Order: sequence, then structure tokens, then C-alpha cells
Amino acid sequence: MTVKRRHFLMFLGASAGSIALAPVAQIGQKFSMPFQTGAAQASTPNGLSFIPVKGPMPLETSSIDVANQVAEYSSYTVIDDVVLPDGFTYDVIAAWGDPVGDSHFGYNNDYLSFVETGEGEGYLTVNHEYVSPLAWIPSYEPVLGKVLPFEQVQAALEVAGEDGIDAYSLDDNDPIKAQIREISVEALVDQGLSVISIRKNADGVWERTNSGNDRRITGASGLDDGRYLGSTGPATAVFRKTRVQGYTDGLGDRIIGSFGNCSGGTTPWGTVLSAEENFQAQVPEPVYADGSSMSPGDKTFVIDDEDVGGQGNVIGLAGNKYGWVVEVDPANPNDYGVKHTWLGRYRHEAVGVRAEAGKQLAFYSGCDRRGGHLYKFVSTGTVSDPQSKANSRLLASGMLYGAKFNEDGTGSWIALAPDTPVNPDLPRTIEGGMIPLPNRPDGGIVKVDSDEAVQQFKQQFSTLGQLYSGTDRERQGAILIDAHYAANAAGVTATARPEDTDVRPDGTLFITYTSGTSGGDGGPDKRIFVGPNGETSYEYGWIMRLNEDSNEPAAMTFTWEMVALGGEPAEGGLGFANPDNLEIDTSGNLWMVTDMSSDKHNRAVPSRVDENGEAVSQSNLRGLFGNNSIWFIPTSGNDAGKAFLFGMGPIDSETTGPFFTRDQQTLFLAVQHPGEIGGIRTDGAAETREYAMKTTDGQEFKQTREVPIGSNWPSKVANDPPRPAVIAVRRTDGGRLTT
Repeated sequence: MTVKRRHFLMFLGASAGSIALAPVAQIGQKFSMPFQTGAAQASTPNGLSFIPVKGPMPLETSSIDVANQVAEYSSYTVIDDVVLPDGFTYDVIAAWGDPVGDSHFGYNNDYLSFVETGEGEGYLTVNHEYVSPLAWIPSYEPVLGKVLPFEQVQAALEVAGEDGIDAYSLDDNDPIKAQIREISVEALVDQGLSVISIRKNADGVWERTNSGNDRRITGASGLDDGRYLGSTGPATAVFRKTRVQGYTDGLGDRIIGSFGNCSGGTTPWGTVLSAEENFQAQVPEPVYADGSSMSPGDKTFVIDDEDVGGQGNVIGLAGNKYGWVVEVDPANPNDYGVKHTWLGRYRHEAVGVRAEAGKQLAFYSGCDRRGGHLYKFVSTGTVSDPQSKANSRLLASGMLYGAKFNEDGTGSWIALAPDTPVNPDLPRTIEGGMIPLPNRPDGGIVKVDSDEAVQQFKQQFSTLGQLYSGTDRERQGAILIDAHYAANAAGVTATARPEDTDVRPDGTLFITYTSGTSGGDGGPDKRIFVGPNGETSYEYGWIMRLNEDSNEPAAMTFTWEMVALGGEPAEGGLGFANPDNLEIDTSGNLWMVTDMSSDKHNRAVPSRVDENGEAVSQSNLRGLFGNNSIWFIPTSGNDAGKAFLFGMGPIDSETTGPFFTRDQQTLFLAVQHPGEIGGIRTDGAAETREYAMKTTDGQEFKQTREVPIGSNWPSKVANDPPRPAVIAVRRTDGGRLTT
């Protein structure tokens, strides 16, 4: 498929001058871009603030014309570093293992927030999501100077087999239980949040000031130090129950730690929101009808190539206390976080905040799983002053809604309330043909793969309240605890792994959807998530915009359009795969980072046909895209809707959590899991691989690519362990990064 400029702009719904056109419908979707027009557009400077870097794939936005693309891209060298345009540099602010308060900077930093307290100074709050065993285990001793019993525990796991070890049920005198506890606690300490104070020195370099507010909130906070997290909302009524169907940790509404901290958000009143995502790797996710947890023994301890799993098993953590949004005030050294249960329990990604004086507060978040939903919380009370910290109290009362998308570009919000009708979508409308629903009376879930079974479910249960038990408040709390499966039961639209949710000052919500394929959790609605050629299993992802009707935060209806599409330029995409975090600059333009699975980075693609004569899957074709990357997408001017490559991350990493300073002179980035697949790069190890690339007009050619094996970032010293780290990107001339 050859994509010409006119077709590209029609696909986005804009002319060459960014004057909005009527959207062009494609296979049930709407594609356009919220371009500025008139005076606003005229005030936007022409040109970019940088010369795009050269990635491994020919792009429509590269300076290399089609005639020269084969020669220019026939060879490529992957760099184990953060690659930026000429005239840009970066400083490492903090890396895994650096001292923070009475602990250390955690692992796999993700979302970060900079709350400015004055010119060139403020608090940097950083999420720590999980540990990557292939890099974390061999690096733990050289980085932290401590020895953990990995060898003994891995030997025990080999004997136990793939089911792992239920350390929770072991006798307290069993030495393997103590060893598993030691590893689990250290892995939990490497998750959670770091709060560090920073300032910009006279040379324009950001540095730490190590103030008394610097602290860690870890996955083990409260376990031995009394630093429990608090909670608000209806689920607290469930936490406080002593007689439950399942398991209770006996701590009431006190909560041990926060982990799986992926993306998040920052409020206008200076607090930070941390989203707990893949909590199900450490504690059981399914619950009983009363919202109580399954036994800790249901999630056994394991170590594999992807995770140190079941960290909550040996400690006896209650699964229903994880999967929430945590609010922290970085300026308060005694604040170790509050989980607001009205925001729902699911695999949270980012939190988009809309706070306008005189209106109800709206928070947006997505559930990052195949078939996950887009959610909105609306407060009962209204915002008086968007910058008042009293707004945090608004999160204690309101309603959680899930988005229902219609094929015509409209949609509505469905309340997750006891009186909401049960009306699941039919499996035949879902990619993969399966939808998980609450299992009653036993608790947990059941995976439904026939339309007839859904109809029977609707006949058995008429409202969400019939799926859950307890007093009115407890029943509402149980629904919020089981939000994803309750949303499935209510007919909320299954989507394509919603990642970021960012709100522009004009109220426009942008959502990134990372991947449109199916899996064990389900899949997206085939009527909504469609590729450029009608594909209903589309790996490369989308960016959507959503506008509330009448531009009201509390509106119950909205319109939506797809505004950018991942994939190869020759096939209708913009040149990236798996969009993840977004940042909106002061001109309203989008900055985006990608989240390709680490095992797909630079995966060899010598042919687009495998040994069986079958086409190579889109998932495996992601090897063509190289490392994860950083992109700039203008929303106005002559280049509106194009994607420009701003940077590339180190080997096996993501560049997550982009966040601009108010003066737009610094872009903070969290570089997560360098060396996740290859571990420590030894003696400059590298290999040459082959790729069946395409020019932007579809001509296939062979590329040879030199790929480092493992990483030594950020030190870039031979044989050094890789360390996740936060960096500050700036221009060498001290100017703005944005136009």
C-alpha cells in the first residue's frame, strides 16, 4: 500500500495546511486530528525545534527521499544509549541504587512528575514498576552491595516445578520460607515511589539537593516500619470487615505498600497520582462476591525470565488492596500515600486530571490489559480552586464510569453502580471471541466464549448489585474492587490496552492504545479497533482523542476519533509501534514514547515469510522498528499529524514518563529496564542480524543491523551492570525544546 501525502492527510482529516476536513470513514472508524485553525494556527511557528534522528526504518518524515532510502538504510547500527538530535544532551539525575532517604532509588522507574516549588527547583516523584530478573538478579550484588539467596531459592524452584512454591503455607521454621521472604521483600522495596528534591545549577544541569522530604514509598512500606498507606471510598468498608467469604490480612483499612507502579498523573494542586498496574503478578486478582481476597496461596512464588512473581505470597498480602491509584503529596515528608478506591481497582495506567473551578472533578484512567477499559471518575462535589489541596477530598465521593464506544464516533459513560443493568457485549464482537465475567456463586471469574452463555448470564443476573454482596456501601465497594469484571458485565467496551490518558487545557482527552491483539485476558472490540486495511487484529496501536459533549467534565456522552496509527509507513502507519506515554507541550503538540515488548526489540526478520510459508506475524515484525523510541506529533501547522522521531532508548529499554518543566527547557524521562533481555553487556558483545525492510512506498530491501547484546547503560562502561535511571533532556544552548 503506497501512502501519498494527500491520502495521509485525509486519513487524519486535515489538508496540507492543517485546515480541518470532514473525517474520512475507514472500516467503521473515524480518523482525524484536532488541528488548530485561524489565529491560533497562525501564531504557531513553522518548523521543528530539532532535526529528527535517523532510526532503523524509513519514514515519511525523514529527510531521505524514496529514491535513496535503500542505499541509506541498507545497514544500521543500534546504539546502547539514549540517542537524541544534534544540539541536545541529557544528564542522569538518579539511578537504581542511589541513596534516597533511609532507602535507595528503586528499579524500573516509569511515570515521573515534577512539582515545581520555585524557579529551577522542585520535587521529582518517580514510579518504580517491577524488577526484570535477567538484569536485576546478576546486578543486585554489584549495585547494592548485598547478597540475596537467589541460588538456593532457584534450586528449590527447580524441584518444585512450574507451579512455583506456596511459601505462605510453609512452616515458619522452613529455611526456604525465610529465603523467599528475603527476596520478596527486597523486590518489593525496589518498587513503589521515590520522592527526590532537585534543582538546576548555574550550568543548566539538574542535580539532587537531598532535602528532608526525600523518601521512598515501597511495596513493603508498613510491613516492618509502620508506614502504612491509607484508603478512602467504599472499598474501605470491605477492608474493615472481619467476617468475609475469602481472605483478610487483619489490618482493616491499613495497607502494606504499593507496587506495580506504572504510569500516573499530576494534579493542579501539587499532588502526584501513582497507578498500580500489573499487581496480578504478585497477588491474586480475582475476588469473592463480597470483595474479599482469594488466599495468598493462590499466587505462588516463582522466578522466570519475565518477573519475580508472587512476592505477596510469603507475606500474606491481601490481593484486594492492590490495583488502585495512590495519591502522594511530595511536599509532605510524612505522606506515604492514600489509595482512593472510588477510582476503581484494575490494572491502572495513567491518570488524566480535569479540574475546573465550579465544575465536578473528572479523572480518566485506562486498564492496560487486552480487553481493558477506559474509565472516568466524577466527583460528587465541585472544584472551588483548582490549585487547592482540599480537592483531594473530592476523591472520597463520586462515581466510577466505563466508556461505551459506538461505531459512529459517539459514546457514553456507564456507571459501575449496583443498579446498573447487566448487559455484556457478545464474544463474537470481541477479537479472540472471549469475555471474562464474574463467576457466581463461587467467586473469581469465568471465561465466556459463546453468545449463548452471555444470554444465559443476563437471564440469571439483571443488575451489577446481584453479582456482589454486603450492605449497600460494601456492595459498591465490592464492585469497585472487581471493577474490570464488573465493567465487562455492564457492557463497557473492551479496548486495545489503553495506556496513557492526557487532558489538554481545552478539555480534549488523548488516549494511547498500545496493542489491538487478543490474549488470555480477552481482546478489543472488533467494531472499534481496526487497522488501516481493515485488520481486526492490529498490533501496532492507535492514539485516540475524546471530547465530552458540551465540553463538560461530568458529561455522560462524548465523541471520539482516532488521530494517529502505529505501523510501517508502507502499510499506512506513522512509523512507530505500540504507543505508550504521552506529554502535551504548551503549544498543544503531542510527545509520545513507545512500549514494544523487550523480546521484540531488533528481533531478526530475514524474511516476511516464515519456514512454513506463512506471513510473519505483526508481533514479530516489530523487530523492524528497533529499540523503543520517542516521537513528536504536531497538532498544528504544515506538519500537523506527522510523526517525527526525536530519540531512541538504550538496549531492551523503554523511555517512559515524559514530563516537561513549565519553561519547556527540560524534558524529564525515565529509562526503564535497560538490558532486560540481554542482561549485562559483556566485553562489548554484539551480533549482526538481517531484516526485510520496506521503503515508504513499499519496495522491499535487505538491511543488516549490528545489535548490542545486553546493556551497560547509563555508565556506558564495559561490563558495568545496567541500571534504570531518570534523565533530564535539554538543549546544549539552554533554549526551549518545543516550538
